[in-house]
Amino acid sequence: MEDKRNLHLKVQEHCDCMATTDYLEEMSKLAADADQEDAALRWVALAALHAVNAGAKKISLLQAPDGTVTVQAKYRPAMLPAPGNEVGAKVIEALRSITHLEGDKAKGPLALGIRNDSLDIQVKFKKEKGGDLVSLKFGG
Repeated sequence: MEDKRNLHLKVQEHCDCMATTDYLEEMSKLAADADQEDAALRWVALAALHAVNAGAKKISLLQAPDGTVTVQAKYRPAMLPAPGNEVGAKVIEALRSITHLEGDKAKGPLALGIRNDSLDIQVKFKKEKGGDLVSLKFGG
C-alpha cells in the first residue's frame, strides 16, 4: 500500500508543475487518462489552482449512486469539467487518504504548498442523495 503522505506530496508537486497551464483544459483531459490514481491527484491540484486564480470559494464533486460524477464551483453559476466517473471515484479516495477523514459526514483541513505560498482548504465529505459529495472550501 502506498504511503498516504506521498499522495499529499504528489498533489503539491502537481500544483507546482501545473501552475502555468490552462487548468480547465487540463481537467477536461483527465477522464481519458490511463493512470487514474495520478489523474485523481492532478484533479485535486488543478481544482486548487483554479480556485486560487479564478476566485472560487468552493468546488464540489458529487458521485451519484450510479457512479456518475459532476463538479460545481461556487463563485458564479458554473460547472467545471468533471474528471470522469472512474477518476472521480479515485479523487474521493485520494482525498480521504490524504485527510484521514472517514464516515458519512466528516470535515477537516488540508494544507497545500503551492510554489512559495500555502493554501488552506476545508475538505468536507457527506452523503447526499444516495451519493458521495466532497466539497473543497477555499479561504475564510
